Amino acid sequence: MKRQSAFGSDRKMLKGGLHCHTTRSDGKGTPEEVMRLHAENGYDFLALTDHKQYNRVHFAPETGLTLICGMEINSVLERGESGAGRRHFHTVCLGPNDETNGFEHDERFVCADSANQYEFQRYLDEVHARGNLTFYCHPEWSATSARHFENMVGQFAMEIWNSGCAIENDMDTNAAYWDELLGQGKRIWGVAVDDGHRMYQHCNGWVMVNAENDDRAILAALAEGSFYSSCGPVIRDFYVNDEGFAVIDTDDCEKIWFCSDRHPSRMCKGEDGAPI
Repeated sequence: MKRQSAFGSDRKMLKGGLHCHTTRSDGKGTPEEVMRLHAENGYDFLALTDHKQYNRVHFAPETGLTLICGMEINSVLERGESGAGRRHFHTVCLGPNDETNGFEHDERFVCADSANQYEFQRYLDEVHARGNLTFYCHPEWSATSARHFENMVGQFAMEIWNSGCAIENDMDTNAAYWDELLGQGKRIWGVAVDDGHRMYQHCNGWVMVNAENDDRAILAALAEGSFYSSCGPVIRDFYVNDEGFAVIDTDDCEKIWFCSDRHPSRMCKGEDGAPI
């Protein structure tokens, strides 16, 4: 039997947000307001990832949330005739709040334009060398299909759901790029995030992590893939049994869809003929 590493223990799964913005950059809520909103919605941990400005301060310790330090960085890949960027690389950086983190609070990290993914890799290498994890952000919104970032090294995950993009731009097809990378044999996890700027964008997509509730344990579990992503349904277990059947234990949901980049696609139905 093969079991997804998020499951198989009695430990409480931790609900967390990995990508959100505040008034420290272009968000509409203060750090205190954003943290309180997440605590009210049952979150256990939260990363404040404002643009190009590193955060290591817990602005609302009374909430009991565990803080994950971080920021979002970006580099323009291609500019239009007006000079404005029309393709971008965006990456979230996540780190612990201890001496192993090479970033100071409020440190700025500005990237020059990158001609291709190999030039952007220099920024990833620096972030990784300074003790941070990274994951790739909203490829559809950034106009970067899988071929634009498929050879980046060291990113532990990519966004397969971004609430801000889904709400404001009707974009929710990032998972297709994930399937393409997986089909190439690249091991990369998929995360659900909000990328919340306006307050109503927060608390719509999250990860559930199998870890002790401290920042280093959470980061280690994320890197190992001991989590699942969700926009609502609770998943209690998922494994492939010895006969090769996928088994999932979840709350009631509209449908369960197994997809990959392999052909042909198949739909499985129950004994009553209804799709399952």
